[in-house]
Amino acid sequence: MGLAAGRSERYHSDSMVAKLGSLVDRAAEGLGVALQGRAGAHLTTWLEHLEGWNERMDLTAARSREELVDLMLADALVLSAELPGDAAVIDVGTGAGAPGLALALLRPDLRVTLAEPLGKRASFLRTVIGSTGRTDVRLERARGEAMAGRGPWSVAISRATLPPGAWLELGATLTGPGGVVWILLAKDAAPYHPRASLERERAYTWPLTGAARRVAAYRLSGPGS
Repeated sequence: MGLAAGRSERYHSDSMVAKLGSLVDRAAEGLGVALQGRAGAHLTTWLEHLEGWNERMDLTAARSREELVDLMLADALVLSAELPGDAAVIDVGTGAGAPGLALALLRPDLRVTLAEPLGKRASFLRTVIGSTGRTDVRLERARGEAMAGRGPWSVAISRATLPPGAWLELGATLTGPGGVVWILLAKDAAPYHPRASLERERAYTWPLTGAARRVAAYRLSGPGS
């Protein structure tokens, strides 16, 4: 059996029967988030593209549609309720779009920049941005370190690109004083940074698969603070 055939079989097994749109709705309801406007349809379009592209290249290791929706969407649903209006957000190492593209689709008021250095992933993101008509989302084919000085952004987010402490250090270079760096945690302890104070921490459970997660928000102070 070839690699593509193996992926196809995995993605069309009995565990993948549930429709993506209904799973998106269930995930949002489970985390207490009301989907506004075209958000549900756009999120479903994104995940449908992801399934299709994943048969040709590894964009996600999800083994079921429930796991796919939780993996790609649950963290963004939590963050969408936490971020202020009209925030300038950068997602470093966004991969297939989690959580940054999902945030943009959930919250059209956010000004989102996606930083992704790998060409195939960037091509996928470009396809979804076009399919959803969200050409306001900025895509940079670059590593996080290369984005320093192109901001500042008011919010910096990354998932699994770097260990928590290293991401906090990098995120601090992308946001100015008063900016917020969000860290997505599993079992890791919340890190320390001399110019950032832990402002908010929230524990939650992925609604479809039951995985325990935490997010932590750090606010940056000025150089002399």
